[in-house]
Amino acid sequence: MAEVRERVPCAAEMRACAAVFVSRATARNRLPLDYSERSLRVIDFLIDGLRKGSADGERARDTLMGLGAYVGEVLVRRAGAVWVDFDAGQRAYFGQPVGVRMRDGRVWNPLGKVVNRFAVGGPEESLQTFYLTLHGRVRRTAA
Repeated sequence: MAEVRERVPCAAEMRACAAVFVSRATARNRLPLDYSERSLRVIDFLIDGLRKGSADGERARDTLMGLGAYVGEVLVRRAGAVWVDFDAGQRAYFGQPVGVRMRDGRVWNPLGKVVNRFAVGGPEESLQTFYLTLHGRVRRTAA
């Protein structure tokens, strides 16, 4: 049987991927997924639940992609990032096809951060902490 290759998402599709994830995740639950930095604590909680539910990385892959798209979209909406397709070197380094670029030029890997949280767990892999300590983010002030 021939192996089926999955299509690799591109940067232009990540906003929609995040929206689909939010729609599915909130269909039966009242999760506060509002693209705020505070909502990243919910993402930490959801990933921890996946880990405790003994899902393996392969079975959880689609969910992890949705979670990573959401985290990246928080960076886009709240920290001044833009989605970018990684070049071959960045793909090899990050192990992901897409990421975000901050206004200062730094590139970050929210999909990889989600995978790390799933694989390792613990407070050192917190996505909320990742956002709060992120270099190059734009600090928004109340208008």
